[in-house]
Amino acid sequence: MSEEHVHIVPYKTFLVIWLALLILTGITVAVAQFHFGAWNIWVALGIATLKSGLVVAVFMHMKYEDRLFRLALFSALAILAIFIGLTFVDVLYR
Repeated sequence: MSEEHVHIVPYKTFLVIWLALLILTGITVAVAQFHFGAWNIWVALGIATLKSGLVVAVFMHMKYEDRLFRLALFSALAILAIFIGLTFVDVLYR
């Protein structure tokens, strides 16, 4: 039989993460107004990775999981972002 742990997250934490996601969305919109050349994709993917990391950590309660499981998940997200970025770079330089 496995033990279940109930994690009660205060509303303040959800509010702070929501505000952080709004700020990062604003940064995404602001960065889209500038031309960074080939770095446009990397900047956008970096911000998107940060936002998805916040959602997974707080809303999916990943911060209460084991360290190895968290490392595996964030590594997979980073690798996915790199592969998508490399695909865009390949298309950009054709």
